[in-house]
Amino acid sequence: MQIDVFNGDADGICALVQLRLADPVASKRITGAKRDIQLLEQVTVVPDDQVTVLDISLERNCQALDRILEQGAHVFYVDHHQAGVIPHHPHLTTLINTDASQCTSLLVNDFLHGKYRAWAVTAAFGDNLVDSAERTAEPLTLSSSELAQLKKLGTCINYNGYGNSIDDLHFAPDDLYLELVSHVSPFEFIAENRFVYEKLLAGYTDDMALAFNTQAEYSTAATAVYILPDAAWARRVSGVFGNELANQHPAQAHAVLTYNAEGGFQVSVRAPLMNKTGADVLCSLFPSGGGRKSAAGINHLPVSQLSTFITAFEEKYR
Repeated sequence: MQIDVFNGDADGICALVQLRLADPVASKRITGAKRDIQLLEQVTVVPDDQVTVLDISLERNCQALDRILEQGAHVFYVDHHQAGVIPHHPHLTTLINTDASQCTSLLVNDFLHGKYRAWAVTAAFGDNLVDSAERTAEPLTLSSSELAQLKKLGTCINYNGYGNSIDDLHFAPDDLYLELVSHVSPFEFIAENRFVYEKLLAGYTDDMALAFNTQAEYSTAATAVYILPDAAWARRVSGVFGNELANQHPAQAHAVLTYNAEGGFQVSVRAPLMNKTGADVLCSLFPSGGGRKSAAGINHLPVSQLSTFITAFEEKYR
């Protein structure tokens, strides 16, 4: 059996789109909202199953990965988040690069020698890796309007992945993947599936308008912290709002907090675009935190630790 395990954001979805366009095998798919990162715990295997893992931290899934390998499955693991100690096992193949300019879809693009490059560009835009996206797009010789289309689509796919649960999202990530993978290119998807595309775009536009009416809870020259209301739109927009704040204020680090079901906060951190590092280290100071150098998060920050987080955040970037 082929089992595909992938993050529910633009990077995880577009990485799998590329792989299954290149190798269209039937598979069991396991995914979730963007912060559902310990997905390997849901995987059950028998000997010689093939497991593909995309865009989830190996460090946060190491015990489940060890179990899967011990049970005789073969694992292909592609990611750009903190990895920790990568196990040596004859059944494990990894493509892991934590450089701040990389994302999983770009690694898959290299693996496939650029066969579905436009999907990788879409994902890189979704991860706010604008320079990497534009550089990767160069062989496609796209017009500025075509490049803008990919940026808009990547941003909307990424936006759809955020939320405390699938109920917060416009489309379940697996459903959205199925809509995308039936199209050989993002341009074909935009042209032929207007209902899905326009629903994503309308949701993104409306939610971002609400977000930009929110004032910063805490702001200095180096950092800004926003606390959004306890509403589905706020949970949906938390990541892309952080990306847009980073784009508008490249010398400043940003944290966007939303309320979670545990009575605390979910935190999205964006390092300054002029210094794309440290977000993973900062968030890893807290038990449910992690991510990558330029963008990371904390799944549950108790209200009592808010001031501790703000102090650590300011100390990291001032």
